[in-house]
Amino acid sequence: MKRRTVLKLLALTGGGVAIGVWLTDNDTAVVELLRTELSREKNTERDLQQAWFANAWLRLYPDDSMVLQVPSSEMGQGVMTALPMLLAEELDADWARIRVEHAPVHHVYRNPTNNRQSTGNSASIRGFHHTLRLAGAAIREALLRAAAARWQVAVSTLSTRDNLISDAAGEHRLRYGELLQEMGAFPLAENSVLKTPDKFRLLNSPLRRLDTPAKINGSAVFGQDVTLPGLLVAVVARCPVFKGSVANFNDTDARAVNGVVDVVKIGSGIAVVARHFWAAQQGREKLRVTWNEGPLATQNDAAILQLLRNSIGQGTVVEKIGDVTPHLEGKSLISAEYFTPFLAHTCMEPMNCTAWVQDRRCDIWAPTQSPERARKAAAGIAGMSKDHVFVHTTFLGGGFGRRSEQDFVIEAVEISKLLGAPVKVLWTREDDIQHDFYRPITLNKLSAHLDANGMPLAIRHSIAAPSLLDRFVPFSKVVLRGKDPTAVDGVLDNKYRIPNFELNYANVDTGIPVGFWRSVGYSQNVFVSECFLDEIALAGNQNPYQLRRTLLQDNPRLLRTLELAAEKAGWHAPRTAGHHFGIASSACFGSYLSQIAEVSIVQDNSNRQVLVHRITCVIDCGMVVNPRIVKAQVTGGIVYGLSAALYGNISIKDGRVQQSNFHDYPCLRIHNMPEVSLHLVDSNEEPGGVGEIGTPPVAAAVANAVLAATGAPIRNLPIAL
Repeated sequence: MKRRTVLKLLALTGGGVAIGVWLTDNDTAVVELLRTELSREKNTERDLQQAWFANAWLRLYPDDSMVLQVPSSEMGQGVMTALPMLLAEELDADWARIRVEHAPVHHVYRNPTNNRQSTGNSASIRGFHHTLRLAGAAIREALLRAAAARWQVAVSTLSTRDNLISDAAGEHRLRYGELLQEMGAFPLAENSVLKTPDKFRLLNSPLRRLDTPAKINGSAVFGQDVTLPGLLVAVVARCPVFKGSVANFNDTDARAVNGVVDVVKIGSGIAVVARHFWAAQQGREKLRVTWNEGPLATQNDAAILQLLRNSIGQGTVVEKIGDVTPHLEGKSLISAEYFTPFLAHTCMEPMNCTAWVQDRRCDIWAPTQSPERARKAAAGIAGMSKDHVFVHTTFLGGGFGRRSEQDFVIEAVEISKLLGAPVKVLWTREDDIQHDFYRPITLNKLSAHLDANGMPLAIRHSIAAPSLLDRFVPFSKVVLRGKDPTAVDGVLDNKYRIPNFELNYANVDTGIPVGFWRSVGYSQNVFVSECFLDEIALAGNQNPYQLRRTLLQDNPRLLRTLELAAEKAGWHAPRTAGHHFGIASSACFGSYLSQIAEVSIVQDNSNRQVLVHRITCVIDCGMVVNPRIVKAQVTGGIVYGLSAALYGNISIKDGRVQQSNFHDYPCLRIHNMPEVSLHLVDSNEEPGGVGEIGTPPVAAAVANAVLAATGAPIRNLPIAL
C-alpha cells in the first residue's frame, strides 16, 4: 500500500484493530466525523473500533451487522428502506442484518440531481440510485478479493449471498464479518459491474420497511421526542400579520406563570421559555403585545385576486411552439379562467426544533428536509463557522416541502444562544397553519382554437402567480434562463401534440409567504391544463380519453398508462347509474401516470356535493425499488391532492390567515376515502420519483368527472357545486 493509504488507515483505527479500507479524501473526512459524533452520542467507541468503514456510506461489524448512512430525510416516504435496498442488492447483503442512520451533514451526501443535501423534488431514488448500487457492488467485489486471497483461488470461482462467500466446490464459506481485518489491502473499485434486473433478489420486492418497528414500539425519535438534560421548551408569539413586527410588549403576567423561565424578544416575535410546554403556552397567552402590523395589514382575498387580474397576460412568454397569433385573433375561441388558492402544508407533526448553542459548538436536533441549509442558517445565528454546527436529523412527521424552510431552526438557535441552554421550540397547529409558507395562489387564462375535426390547433395559456424562486434566485435571472419552473411545471410536460402553443407567466408578489408544496407547480398546473383539455373535448365533440390518445403519440410511456388506466377502470364498460368518470394524466419527476376518478353527485340538505367512489391509477416510474412503498406513496399523494381539491383554501383578511386548525382547514376523513386501485407498469427504465406524483392529476380527474356529470366545468378550487 502507498504511504498515504497507510496514514489514512492509522488515523481511522484510533489505536484499535487495523481494519480500514481504501478511502477517498471525502470518505476519510466523513469517517472521522462519524467516529467522533457516534462516540459522543452513543458511547460506542469500543464497537466503532471493531467496525470496518467501507466508505462514507457503510460500516460493517464482525457479527455481520451493517449500518448504512441514509443521506435523505425520512418523512414517511420510505427512504430508510428503499435506499438501503439499492446498496444491499449489489452487496448481496443479508437484509435482516441491516441498520440505518441519518447521515451527518457533508457534501459527499449531496443529492447528485441538485448538488444539495436536501430531500424533495421526489429525487432520493433518482439521485442516489447509481451511487448506492455502485457502492454496494464495489464493497462486494473487495470482499470477494479478500476471500480469494485467503483461499488462494480465483475470484471468478466464488459467489455471494446473504453476507456469505462460498467457493464453487462448496468446501469453503466465509461470513463478511470474518474478513474485516484484511480489507485494508483491497481498494474499492470505482466502476463495478452492476446486476441486471433478472438477477435481483431484493429490488422490486415488497420488503417490510426498516423504520416501522421503531415507529410501532415508540423508540423512533421525531423532532418533538428529543430530550436533553436541562432542556427548556419555548413557544413564540408571532405577529398575526405577515411581515409585521413587535412594537412593544409587557411580560409581567407571563413571567408569573409557574414554570416560566424567561421571556425574550427574537427576530420572529416574543419567545416564552419554560420548563415544559404547558407553562410556555400559558405564559404566551398572558403576554400583552402591541404589534406593528406593517404594510400588509389591509391585505385581503379581493385585493390579491385583483393583483392577479391586473397582471395576467402581462408577463413574459416563456414557452412558444409555432405561432398562436393567426389562429387566436378574430376566431371563435374556447376561453376559460381558472383559479387555485393558497394552501397550507399541515404536516402531522407541527414545526419544531431543538438547539444547544455552546461556546464553540452548536447542535441542532431537527425534523428537517434540508440539514445542509439548516447548518448554514444556524451558523449565521450562532455566529460561528459551519464546521462547528452539527445537525442531527430526526424522523419527520411529514414534510411536503414545509420542512425545507429554516424559520423553526432559526428560532431555536436564537433562543438557545440568548439563554445559554438547550431549548426546544414547539409550534401548535394554529402556529403551523397561520405562519406557513403557502402553496402559491394562481390565476390562469386560456384560449384555444379547434380545427374542423375538433382538435386543438392553437392554445394560449397565461399564468399570474407568485414566484417561489424570488427568495433564492432573483426573478430576472430565472426569466433569462427561459422560465420559472416552479410556476409553469406541468403545463407542457405531457408533450401533447398541439402545433401552436404559447405560455405567458407573470410574477405577482402578494406579500404572502410562499414555499414548496407537494409536487410544487404540477399541483396547480396539471389541474388547469387537464381540465381545459376536457373543455376542448366537450366543445369539439370528442371523447376525453380518445382525444388524449390522439395527442399523446409523442409520449408513448404516458400513453401506455392512459390506455391501461382506461382498461382497469372500465372506461368503455357500462357504468353504475349516477356514476361518472373523469380522466387526467401527468408526466412529472421522471414518472408517468394516469388517473380515472369515479364520482357521483349527492344531495346533502340544500347542497350538492361530490362523492368520490374510486380512483384508478396506473404508474410508470421506471425500475421499481419497492412496490409496497410506491403504492403507499402514490396513495398518500392522492389523499393529499383530494384534500386540496375538495376542501383546501387559505383565505386572507386584514393581512391575517383566517384558518387555524382542522375544523376550518379540513382534510379528507376516512369515511370519505375512496377505493384506490393502483397498477404499476413493468419497466426497466431509469427510476422516477414517486413521493409527489399521485397529487397532481387527482383534482383534475375529479373535476372532469363532475364536468361529465353536470356539463359545467370546474374552474376554481376547492370544488364547489
